[in-house]
Amino acid sequence: MSGGGLDTRMRSRHSRRMRGLALILITLALAGSAAAAEPLGKRTAPPETAFAGIGQGTSEAALAADEAAAAAFPLGSLGNPIRVGGPEGRMAYVARLRCADGKAPAAGAGRPGGTGGFGSVTELVPLDCGTAAPGRTEIAFDLYHEEHVETRAPAGFTLTPR
Repeated sequence: MSGGGLDTRMRSRHSRRMRGLALILITLALAGSAAAAEPLGKRTAPPETAFAGIGQGTSEAALAADEAAAAAFPLGSLGNPIRVGGPEGRMAYVARLRCADGKAPAAGAGRPGGTGGFGSVTELVPLDCGTAAPGRTEIAFDLYHEEHVETRAPAGFTLTPR
């Protein structure tokens, strides 16, 4: 057998692979164009439906149910985060906290804490009382409660008057 026969078989195998690859690419292109056939900007629901409930807040009954469920968890935990109005509310609340020795805890930078007991994203703030109780801990804050004023302190802390 001459070297030309081996070359012909290699070219034939290569061309079959290329044809198979071309068929796969054409199939993918056709499938993609079918998905893109819907008009750009097509609404999936009328605006009245899409925006229903925005700005209406939480009903009193739903909030009472959330509060009752959260009460099963310690104040300041993810299940029962401290409700404040934004970063300013969190800073004001932390400024009022006192450790067992009466001194303010050192607060670290907050970090995302996941979804809390009230269904909002929380922020975890590390607090350090040094050698005084409760020592080092992390408190969860729910920043989406502008009108709520928390009057309680987490376990191991006291809260100074406003």
